[in-house]
Amino acid sequence: MVSVSPSIDSALASVAPGFRALSIVVEAAPVTHPDVAAQLLAQACKAVREDDFAWAADHLEAWNTVFKAFGAKPKKTPCSAEALRKGVLKDGGMASIDPVVDIYNAISIRYAVPVGGENLTAYEGNPRLTIADGSEPFDTVKAGEPAMEYPEVGEVIWRDDRGVTCRRWNWRQGVRTRLDSNAQQMWFILESLPAMPLSALEEAGDMLIASLEQLMPGMQAQRQLIELHA
Repeated sequence: MVSVSPSIDSALASVAPGFRALSIVVEAAPVTHPDVAAQLLAQACKAVREDDFAWAADHLEAWNTVFKAFGAKPKKTPCSAEALRKGVLKDGGMASIDPVVDIYNAISIRYAVPVGGENLTAYEGNPRLTIADGSEPFDTVKAGEPAMEYPEVGEVIWRDDRGVTCRRWNWRQGVRTRLDSNAQQMWFILESLPAMPLSALEEAGDMLIASLEQLMPGMQAQRQLIELHA
């Protein structure tokens, strides 16, 4: 299995005290039970509307505070988990995108936790969470056409040796490392703040791995808890 060593810039300790993340690396297998993803997504959307976790709202509010701390405007560019949940509450559910994507979106929706899914084959070097100097390229799409952007100075980004993989911490993913069911090597990152119990983060990781195992029997996974230290 491919080795991944995500790193977190210690300078972020003042921005997000107590931040921790669960890193999960997956060696994929063929998708044989796509219905698993559809069921999980439907269940997650229903739970948000009817049976949410008591700490969920506090966790999303904590992310709003973190975004403001590095200059982002959460009402305009919210964390990924809040954006997904708002869509579910507005539309009553969420349309399928791809079985693997549906699974990690379902975990994000159910547990009010930002979850990133990345195609490791597209990476150059290890993922790292850091503060942008504004020179890092970010590949995206504008008006249906490929485009290149650059983060704001001081913006928190995930990046590799080539450039930005996700802007504003977990707001918008780049095209180059985007994940789907055809990827052979996958990397997932579940990002939490102290308002989310550590036991809930671990439970979310368990559900992600178990669901992927049902989706593609024979896949292999490794997990690692990463904590931010000053």
